[in-house]
Formats: sequence, structure tokens, C-alpha cells
Amino acid sequence: MAYYHRMGNIPPKRHTQFRQPDGSLYKEEVVSSKGFSGIYSTLYHINNPNEVTAIGKPKPYSWKAATEHGLKQTHLKTSNVEFTGDDYLSARRNLMMNSDVMMGICSPRQRKMDYYFKNADGDELIYVHDGEGVMYSQFGKLEVHKGDYIVIPRTTIYRFEFEEKGPLRLLIIESFGAIETVKRYRNEVGQLLEHSPYCERDIRPPHELHVEDKKGEYLVQIKKQGMLHQYSYGHSPLDIVGWDGYLYPYALSIYDFEPITGRIHQPPPVHQTFQAWGFVICSFVPRLFDYHPLSIPAPYNHSNIDSDEVLYYAEGEFMSRKGIDRGSFTLHMGGLPHGPHPGTVEKSIGAKATDEYAVMLDTFKSLQLTTDALAFVDENYPMSWTE
Repeated sequence: MAYYHRMGNIPPKRHTQFRQPDGSLYKEEVVSSKGFSGIYSTLYHINNPNEVTAIGKPKPYSWKAATEHGLKQTHLKTSNVEFTGDDYLSARRNLMMNSDVMMGICSPRQRKMDYYFKNADGDELIYVHDGEGVMYSQFGKLEVHKGDYIVIPRTTIYRFEFEEKGPLRLLIIESFGAIETVKRYRNEVGQLLEHSPYCERDIRPPHELHVEDKKGEYLVQIKKQGMLHQYSYGHSPLDIVGWDGYLYPYALSIYDFEPITGRIHQPPPVHQTFQAWGFVICSFVPRLFDYHPLSIPAPYNHSNIDSDEVLYYAEGEFMSRKGIDRGSFTLHMGGLPHGPHPGTVEKSIGAKATDEYAVMLDTFKSLQLTTDALAFVDENYPMSWTE
């Protein structure tokens, strides 16, 4: 993260004695990235975080590429999906993947997790398309709402409790590298610059420490190398009395992203919200259109020579696409030109603003559909530019 945060009780100096009321030491844990060269946080446990009571049999947890899909402009019609599984982990259905990133949906029937989850393979970015709830982690309590991006660093132990009322729909992006704020919007000490489309005031770290100090049986499912490893503990992993540092989960609402506009059509990098190794994430939000007297608001045709482009359509009217619904994905692969559907360019001329929300993933390695995605493929989409 871009700035320092602290919660709860911590000693005045790192790696020094910090005692509990009974005289025993709190157990210090450093959670660090890039060995000891990246961002890190220091946590103080009531119990020893290494005390495992049982290790269960690992369960397979991976996705297969649909190698026969081929080179096609792709529309995945997921808008009518109500549930994708029972619990949070079984409901995660990755639809696209490469060696850097996976992207998919999650709509579980069960709103509360009775276990904890740790992703030891990568960072996660969860976009809350529908739903409200609370994320509990070692770093505290984080309330999450419709429209939130939740950035969860690798190895964060967490569980969700979502509200029972209303739909629950999550877009999940899993990155094998760190998900970060955009480098060109930061100064040399990491502060977001004046021209950044969001600032530190918009970023919400955990707001309240959540200490679980009772003994019992606590299951942590750990994702590592295509398996879910079952670790049981005699105490909660959320037994933290205090922590400080730069590594922690946080939320940023798409509704707080301030669009950058121009006199003529602006390219997608102005919408960039996050960066990671091998891909970027952009946010399309309501904005004024271009104000040149001859401007064309609809995007121009574009050939990606070294990236694939995914758009997840969240809300509103999508002027350059026909037949796209809320919850649709489009995948426009490098090697093929893509652009507005016939008739949409002329129709856009004179429009003053757009009222759309969409999340874009641009990758620098080719994406493949997973076998899970094949059930949602719109077979007519590749020919939809021909009237």
C-alpha cells in the first residue's frame, strides 16, 4: 500500500518485549513481501501462529484451459447466473486465465464463511458488483459495499460475512504478482499525485480491530499450487491485538474514481486504476464526453498487437456494444481488430455524457478461456460486426 497504517496496541520498538496481562509475551509476526525488501506489516498475536492441531488431506482447486476455443472475439453471457456454488470457495468460477492472472465470478448461496481462507498463490482483487458485508482479517474489520474494489495481499487470512438480503455477485481477479496503485500517479515517496483519479482519502483500510481470543477449532483453507490445504488450529488466526505497516487489505469504491476527460476521445490508460505484473485494471465510470466540435464519443477501432482486453459490464448503457447486458464479459484478443458495433458510431455523435460502469482487464500475455467459461459463450458474437 501507499501509506503507513496502524491499529490496536503495539510496543514502541520493533522486535522487543511486549507482554500480555498474564506476563507472557505476545507473539510477533512479520508479514513481508519480496523477502525483506518489499512492503510489510508487523502483527502481534495472543497465541503462537505456528500452533497447528491437524493438517487434512489437500483438495484439488484449479481450472483447465479450453484449448479448442481458438482465436475469436468472445462474449460471455453470465448476466442471468444466480448462484455459482454453495460456499465462497466452491462458488469461485474462473473464466479466463494465463500465467499472470485469472478472472472469474462468484455468487455463493451461503452468505457467511464458517472457515478462513488464505491465498498463498497471489494477490486478489474483488469487485463487489452486488452485495454488502464485512470482511474480517488479521488486520481488522473492513465493511464492503456495492461498487467496492477490495485489494487483498497474498497470504492475508480472511472470511466474509455478507448480508442475507438481495443479490450477491463478485468479480474476482487473482494475480500472481502484487496489485498496486498506478506508478505514474505516485511521487517518489509513494504519495498519490494531484492529477491521480483517486487519492488516499478514497482508500479505506480496515477501520476496527477484530480480536478473536477464544480457544476452539478453527479451519484455514490455504490455496497453493492448485490445491486447497486444510489447516486446523486450536485458536483463531484473528487473535491480533495490534499491527502496523504498509501491507494490508483495503477497499476503493469505483464511485470514488474521478474520470479524466479531454477535447477528443481519450485512450483507455486514462481509466487505469491498478497495476500488476503482466496486466492493468481500468474503471469506466460516468463522465462527460469529448468537447471538440467534431468529436466522436464512441471509441475508434483498435488492434491490440501485444495484449488481450476484457471488459466486465457492471451498470448503465454501453453505447459501443449491442446485445451486452449487465454482468456480461467481452474478450477482444490480440491479433484481431475490435471496435464499435455497426451504427453505434453515428449514434454517439452529439451525445454529451455516458452513464456506464465497467471494469477492464488488459493483459500482456494471451488469455485463454477455462472449460468453465464454455457454458457462457455467445456463439454469434464473433460475427456481430456484420450487419
